[in-house]
Amino acid sequence: MTLDLPSPDAPLKIGTRGSPLALAQANETRDRLARAFDLPFEAFSIVVIKTTGDRIIDRPLKEIGGKGLFTREIEAAMLDGEIDIAVHSMKDMPTEQPPGLVLDCYLPREDPRDAFVSLAHESLAALPEGAVVGTSSLRRRAQLLQRRPDLQVVEFRGNVQTRMKKLEDGVAEATFLAMAGLNRLDMLHVARGPVPSEDMLPAIAQGAIGIERRLEDTRAAQLLEAIHDGPTADLLAAERAFLAALDGSCETPIGGLAEVSGGTLRLRGEILRPDGSECISDSGEAPVEDGAALGQSLGEGLRARAGEGFFSIA
Repeated sequence: MTLDLPSPDAPLKIGTRGSPLALAQANETRDRLARAFDLPFEAFSIVVIKTTGDRIIDRPLKEIGGKGLFTREIEAAMLDGEIDIAVHSMKDMPTEQPPGLVLDCYLPREDPRDAFVSLAHESLAALPEGAVVGTSSLRRRAQLLQRRPDLQVVEFRGNVQTRMKKLEDGVAEATFLAMAGLNRLDMLHVARGPVPSEDMLPAIAQGAIGIERRLEDTRAAQLLEAIHDGPTADLLAAERAFLAALDGSCETPIGGLAEVSGGTLRLRGEILRPDGSECISDSGEAPVEDGAALGQSLGEGLRARAGEGFFSIA
């Protein structure tokens, strides 16, 4: 069957959030599709959809609905036929998709580590006692307080540009951003450097872009198959199974990272109390094809060790 390719007269509609990083990710998706099928950029239309998470930036995510805040409106637009595919940061994605949608295309993963960003200090270790650090991530907050309970952590939401302005205004002395996002924005110069994953495990699926489509849309499936990265899918299968076993959300401080060497996948994971007072971690190895089973087993093991109420704030 001949594939019905998009054209300037009938472009493929790519849905995305409107932040500079989201637009960079949508443009990367468009560029890869254009190259794969030798099409002009005009054969694709980028449709910006403002989400609840973008509109409300003065409150923590956990107070206004968690991860779905960055995806619900985009997914509704796709189900309504307003867009054909949606480009997402995978760290924002719930582990289950709404009925009728599927997420089975990933672009090659960028650097998954966190970046230390400060106008005055070289590293986390160099921060003076009692320094103010800004972050909107419960994971980063808990990890910081685990390592440096002397620090003051303040809410710090907004896109990369907004957070840099807050540093300039003295709201905080340091913050953390994703190395992947800075790289995609050509802004690596703002980072003092990456934080080793041994010191701070990243968010599940950090650095990965996922592309969602309607389940019955075989045309979109064929187009996306041409740009799908299998190695990234292997990593995310393990990490997202780990997250699903822990029922992870924006209300739960969870870190995890899968890495592949040869045919072996190694997964490290941790859960923390929100105040950083306790961290439970584990790691394991398995053949790459068994990564999802390893993730589930590791997650179930940590959940059993933690017991009820581990993520509650006393």
